[in-house]
Amino acid sequence: MRIIIVGAGEVGSNIASSLASAHEVVVVDRDPERVEELTYSLDVLAKEGDGTSLETLEDAGLDRADLIIASTDVDESNLAICGTAKTVADPFTIARVKNVSLFDTWKRSQNAFSVNFMVCSTSLTAEEVAQVVELPLSLDVDRFAHELVQMTEFRIVEGSPLVGQTIREADRTDALTFAAVLRDDDIIIPHGETTFAAGDKVVVIGSPDGVSEFALLAVPDEMPKDVSNVFVIGGSEVGVHVARRLHDRGIDVRLIEQDERRAAEVAEELPEVVVLNNDATDTEFLERENFGKSSTVVTALENDQKNLMVSLLAKRLGVQRTISVIESEEYRDLFEEVGVDVPINPQILTGEEIARFTREQIAEKLSFIGDDRAEVVEIEVDEESALANRTVEESIAELPDHVVIGAIARDDEMVTPRGQTRIRVGDHVIMFIEADVRERVLAAV
Repeated sequence: MRIIIVGAGEVGSNIASSLASAHEVVVVDRDPERVEELTYSLDVLAKEGDGTSLETLEDAGLDRADLIIASTDVDESNLAICGTAKTVADPFTIARVKNVSLFDTWKRSQNAFSVNFMVCSTSLTAEEVAQVVELPLSLDVDRFAHELVQMTEFRIVEGSPLVGQTIREADRTDALTFAAVLRDDDIIIPHGETTFAAGDKVVVIGSPDGVSEFALLAVPDEMPKDVSNVFVIGGSEVGVHVARRLHDRGIDVRLIEQDERRAAEVAEELPEVVVLNNDATDTEFLERENFGKSSTVVTALENDQKNLMVSLLAKRLGVQRTISVIESEEYRDLFEEVGVDVPINPQILTGEEIARFTREQIAEKLSFIGDDRAEVVEIEVDEESALANRTVEESIAELPDHVVIGAIARDDEMVTPRGQTRIRVGDHVIMFIEADVRERVLAAV
């Protein structure tokens, strides 16, 4: 497939990196330095130019393009790129936007703005934050099979009751499969005697209730096992939508915004949320508001340095869990090293969502794990599948190593796979697959 990506920032570059190995990718950007960097770092054709210009798109091969991805930092430019492409050709168009109103308009009339598929980074980020907030120690959450099945990645922290336990000892529910343990740079396909260590990241697949039950087992005794109240720092668009999502889930939310005018706007937009007009680094104010007793603090300021400072202050005041929305992926390691529990980058989320959509040719749905080192995919089993009418044990024997069948959705119910569970035609199978065997596995199933 020939794909034209307009915009070589963090989003566009990550999409290009994800798709380059399997497709003919052309990247267009106005910045000559970015173009030169991509030329040498990725197997793509990089061109300098204005992607809203028909001449530039035609020079990039618009007449032969199957897909146009508009991923610049400007919503209006992305819509213009898709509209321009549609004037002379009929590629499938994907646009990245930040403005939720544009996204809501598109949802009411899909293909509006000449966009076939739209990704809203603000909505994606708010939903990701809300899902992570709800589960203690979770780093990533995704749902499969119409939400019957949940994949969650947890961090095992020092002091967790699971440290030193084996998988067999920790496996206390029939509604869960341990898919992988990520330890340093290794991916371990676990067995009954695999032992948890502090710092491990554990990928589990099961029913939402089963995943929640495991989450409670993993929490140290001194940490709260439920989400009672959350502070959101920053009245940015992301902060507002995070607060709304959390309130809709029944969580007590308070939002702190320093700018008086913006605080008034947010209070009007979110009448059900307590909006506090103050500086989030004012310790006397925070102590009066019992800030340190909150279960979670989400920082959604428009500056990574301020997010980091407020997160560190929250930890010092006793907040158990901090989640920070970061603009630059370069800061992720720093945030984690100094104690921020979950840094979330909207650009990375957006890039993954677009790459996910373009790669769901066989899989019903997929989720990326560990910097794309693995994936969790949902497959609908047909007559030709290597899984059809075989037991799980027989199916795994036919597939490459580094594959785990995590759950089966059948007739609106989740089936926990065991060795003798037989897979039927029409089942939706959720599998953990390491990246280097992905193509072989999907070709077989």
